[in-house]
Amino acid sequence: MIYEAKNIRNVALFGHQGSGKTSLVESLYAAVNKTEKGSIERGNTISDYQKEEKKRLSSISTSVVPLFYNDYKINLLDVPGNDDFVGEEIAVTHSVKGAILMIDASSGIQVGTIKAFKLLKRRGIPFIIYVNKMDKGYPNYEEILEQIVKTFGKMCIPFTLPLGHADQFDGFINCVELKARKYNGKDCVDDVIYEDKKAKVFELYNSICEAVALTDDALLDKFFSGTPLTNEEIHKGLRKGVLNAEIYPIIFGSAINNIGINTLIRMLIDYLPAPNDLKPYVGYDDEGKEVTRKTTIDEAFSGYVFKTLIDQYLGQINFVKVDSGVLSLGDEVYVPNLNRTVKISGLNTICGNNLTAVEKVGAGDICAITKSLELETSFTLCDKDNHIKYKETSFPTAVFFKALLTKDKKDDEKLSGALSKVIKEDKTLEVKRNNETKQLLLGGLSETHINFVLSKIKSTYGVEVQTADQKICYRETITKPANGNGRYIKQSGGSGFYGVVEMKFEPSETTEFTEEIFGGAVPKNYFPSIEKGFYEALNEGLLAGFPVINCKATLLDGKYHPVDSNELAFKMAAILAFKDAYMKAAPTILEPILTVNIYIDNKYLGDVLNDLNSRRGRIQNIVDKESETTMVEVLLPEAETLDYVTKLKVLTQGSGYFNRSFYSYEEVPHQLRDKVIKENSLLTNK
Repeated sequence: MIYEAKNIRNVALFGHQGSGKTSLVESLYAAVNKTEKGSIERGNTISDYQKEEKKRLSSISTSVVPLFYNDYKINLLDVPGNDDFVGEEIAVTHSVKGAILMIDASSGIQVGTIKAFKLLKRRGIPFIIYVNKMDKGYPNYEEILEQIVKTFGKMCIPFTLPLGHADQFDGFINCVELKARKYNGKDCVDDVIYEDKKAKVFELYNSICEAVALTDDALLDKFFSGTPLTNEEIHKGLRKGVLNAEIYPIIFGSAINNIGINTLIRMLIDYLPAPNDLKPYVGYDDEGKEVTRKTTIDEAFSGYVFKTLIDQYLGQINFVKVDSGVLSLGDEVYVPNLNRTVKISGLNTICGNNLTAVEKVGAGDICAITKSLELETSFTLCDKDNHIKYKETSFPTAVFFKALLTKDKKDDEKLSGALSKVIKEDKTLEVKRNNETKQLLLGGLSETHINFVLSKIKSTYGVEVQTADQKICYRETITKPANGNGRYIKQSGGSGFYGVVEMKFEPSETTEFTEEIFGGAVPKNYFPSIEKGFYEALNEGLLAGFPVINCKATLLDGKYHPVDSNELAFKMAAILAFKDAYMKAAPTILEPILTVNIYIDNKYLGDVLNDLNSRRGRIQNIVDKESETTMVEVLLPEAETLDYVTKLKVLTQGSGYFNRSFYSYEEVPHQLRDKVIKENSLLTNK
């Protein structure tokens, strides 16, 4: 059946790795379906179904698990909490309008919690805070609440008061509905609010009413006049406050013991937005004009691919959020990223790793398209007669590279195929072949990220890969003008070779060839051969064998022979002239410089700047961002970035990250030049 958008909730679970997201999904699913829960340890959870997830006991890929509850469909998206899979978090934020932020009560607020909070706030996604693992020794409620409010702000309002005695957490009081729920060893059942808790409950109830009143001037007047708010006003105000990100409800519970589960389900429906609650989606037509789509079945169809998965048996699966209209099996949809139409040959709903074929999917819902190999993450799908293209998701750039070598040369083709699949699944990966260093490079977000990908390639595709360090692509250039003579004369009976040139070589902003020859000393028809020889000579400088850039060559004079001169002779003469002049032109080594944008918490700025200074970094800009975050733009030699992802994590306690892009080539400092020449000459000789 097609669910109306108002009856759909798309809810992603965010939080630090190990905070209990997958366990919460299991508890929610079991509570709605009255089934037995799976467990991570037994490897039988609905959402962590991949081989690598069972092996690691943690999520590595976003999975979709729907709940069908009282005519509502709640699509839960279990998102990995590991930094190496931040691309999954980023991709999901396009397709959800509500979230649960998980906090591990036994560990408190962790780095991943803060990162998730900032991402949700930046994307304007309303969320509920679920403090999990309250059963772990009954953590101090007041301390946890103080930590949450101090870190995330006073808009974090507790909706429940934990209950327990000694060191045992066994229930809570719902401070909105003024009802107690107690864990009996199996389920939560209704209980009474004991006298010693009433004062605290009404204190929290009053703070909730005050938060509600702040969302509406009329309610604020009523609240301060001392008139009690009605239950309807409280619920309506809470929903408005949550949707406007003015209130972040907190509930305390235990996913393992099913405490807070039924309350959470009702809160997802009551307080988090339906797909049609917030602003329409904005995109662009074929002329680049801004157009919008409301999340309703009455609009023209549009959808967005937010995830791509390659299954060994089912092939490529594209997860699509239907942003407007209806998508039907057999439809010809337009894909603006490809500038052509694609037929929908496989349309399914999703529950973990189970796909169920369907005929139609309506606005606001999530589906899986199969048998469409052309589609990729961030692609827009739309009605072929009503074009729209949504902005593609911007993913972090690869910042750590390793060279790949197969143990068996027969596996080279298999490795190529495996890499093409993993980079389709993970947009933060990059694969490139460096023709200079003869290295096949795999780039990711960290060394552990790369190791995970290689482990997956081995277990899934049967290819074992060895790694080596990335080699830096240095360049050579000259720093002053010099002339060179090239003579290529060979006689061996019959036609020989005769080519003589005099050339000038000088520094330039570009690489170019010119001629200033007079009197026909060298016929014009040999100029192209001389130019070809010059460019061929640039492929390998004489300092360490690196390509030469920013060099201008000028042909000044030469000689030719009416019988023995030919194109090859003059090409070789140009190469010899270049070699003759090169060492006289004061050659030097250039290194690649990158623009690096580093995002850190303000408190780490001093340590990061000191480290960048030791790495020969040149600060270009320091910009204050939201949530006490700073962006540092720095020009950094690529050689100094090889281990930077690890160093930055140490300096910022795991919270910092960066993107990088090529800026230019610049001269290596004199004190480092000999070291670079020596190291790379050894590699060249090998």
